[in-house]
Amino acid sequence: MHLGAGQARLLAAREPIDEALGRADLDAATREKLALVPEVRASAAAFGLDVGGQYTSWAPWPGDRIVTALITTRPGEIEPAGFWFPLVGTVPYKGFFDPARAEAEAARWRAQGRDVCLAPVPAYSTLGWLDDPVTGPMLRAGTGALVETLFHELVHRTVFARDAGDFNEGLATFVGQEASIAFFAARHGEASEEARGERLRVAEERQLAALLGALRSRIAALYASTPAGPARDTERGRLEAEARARIAALPLATRDAPRFAERARLGDACLALEGTYTGDLPRYAARRDELGGLRALLEAARAAARTPDPRLALLGAGP
Repeated sequence: MHLGAGQARLLAAREPIDEALGRADLDAATREKLALVPEVRASAAAFGLDVGGQYTSWAPWPGDRIVTALITTRPGEIEPAGFWFPLVGTVPYKGFFDPARAEAEAARWRAQGRDVCLAPVPAYSTLGWLDDPVTGPMLRAGTGALVETLFHELVHRTVFARDAGDFNEGLATFVGQEASIAFFAARHGEASEEARGERLRVAEERQLAALLGALRSRIAALYASTPAGPARDTERGRLEAEARARIAALPLATRDAPRFAERARLGDACLALEGTYTGDLPRYAARRDELGGLRALLEAARAAARTPDPRLALLGAGP
């Protein structure tokens, strides 16, 4: 009932983008970003994504999120414990429109010994069941992040496999990033400031993902080799401190590396969520190159989604 009521509020808040762009009281920043959306939809269709009626409207939702996602891990594990739902099967996260409900659920899982991560979610896909709107939180992000999110969510409408969170989110993350780079290059020119800026943004996101992935692997190895106790806790703390120092030393242009290093949430559940989205990015890049482009990758992903193990079918055996 909570999720149904929240979804109903979101749908009721929608306004057609073409009508919004005709309003004299629309602020310039919102107008500029909304005007990009039809172009992104056209680009997505050219890549082979199923756009349907998605993102033809917008919902001026307040704040930094539509829902708050909850992720948990069991002691000594660094993979999401997951939640089961009808139709979609097991997924890594559970969403709440009401942040207080998310906090209460997090407290309940912590009391049972789980590590917990709560994450703001500016958009989500209803997998084509409904025509999802562009949201206020999406528009308040940077232009590159907005474009990437639109492509990301359209991947979910196009390709979805039951009980395959790593496959669904990893594919959407990779295609979202690559399609966003291609979009700015096509719109402004390969050598343009906009295209260079988007390539840099994505490259630095992947730098951070690689460092967090290395930390996740080290912690997994620690849990596999060392019994629970003070010694393991001390070593985990050392690994985390070392990772923060490495992040702080990165010469990033798109964000403040020391500030990010200080604020990064590196608990097991937050690292598990990071792995769901970015753990396979290098493998997706290699597979894209083997197949000859994003459209071919998406076609292969459609076929893989119909197999018992989509990730294995698309990427082969790997970590």
